[in-house]
Amino acid sequence: MANETTIPLLPCRLLDDVAPFYQALGFQVTHRQARPNPYLALRREDLNLHFFGMPEFDPATSYGSCLVVVDDLVGIHRAFAAGLRAAYGKVLVSGVPRMSRPRVRRNQDGHTGFSIVDPGGNWIRFVARATGGPGDREDQGALARALGNAVVQADSRGNPRQAAKILDGALARPDATDDPAVHVEALVYRAELALLLDEPEAARDLLRRAGAVPLGAESRERLADTRQHAADLTAALPTD
Repeated sequence: MANETTIPLLPCRLLDDVAPFYQALGFQVTHRQARPNPYLALRREDLNLHFFGMPEFDPATSYGSCLVVVDDLVGIHRAFAAGLRAAYGKVLVSGVPRMSRPRVRRNQDGHTGFSIVDPGGNWIRFVARATGGPGDREDQGALARALGNAVVQADSRGNPRQAAKILDGALARPDATDDPAVHVEALVYRAELALLLDEPEAARDLLRRAGAVPLGAESRERLADTRQHAADLTAALPTD
């Protein structure tokens, strides 16, 4: 029986850029060397990530990426979020490094996923092994479809400006049949995009609008993770 293991080898500017970030996520350093070449090996349970240092490397130009398929996507995201709060006082939701929240990916056969952009500019893409999941409500209206398309543009293709354009168009044409819960999800995601685009005042207004959407008890329970994400976005807003 085959017993192969694949370990991604990713670039970074300095090992000291990436080591503390991943340690906050629960990774342990299993090997580190400065010479002859800077090299760092990290492990969290069965997940191994290795990094090589390039002092002249620019994270903004990185094409480093890998896919991690997991059974408990929500659980690992919650563990990462707790680690970020403990280390940084908040979940990092904009800039580099940052972490997105789990969402259904229309371009990945309905798999739910989230991404980490680490200090080296590498995209570590976590995807649930099972297809579909809560929030996959494409059949419930134009706003849900627009939200799905926006996720593809920003979370998968790294184009938050195009994602914002898609959502702005849908939010400007409200439909009485739209699910209020989807309306909240769209507003909160648009606020996340605003932070990525360095538009904090727009993000603040979008979060206010999301909080003002009337919701029933069932919708409020279903949106527990979305509401927590809205709180994380609020914590990331600059203070006067």
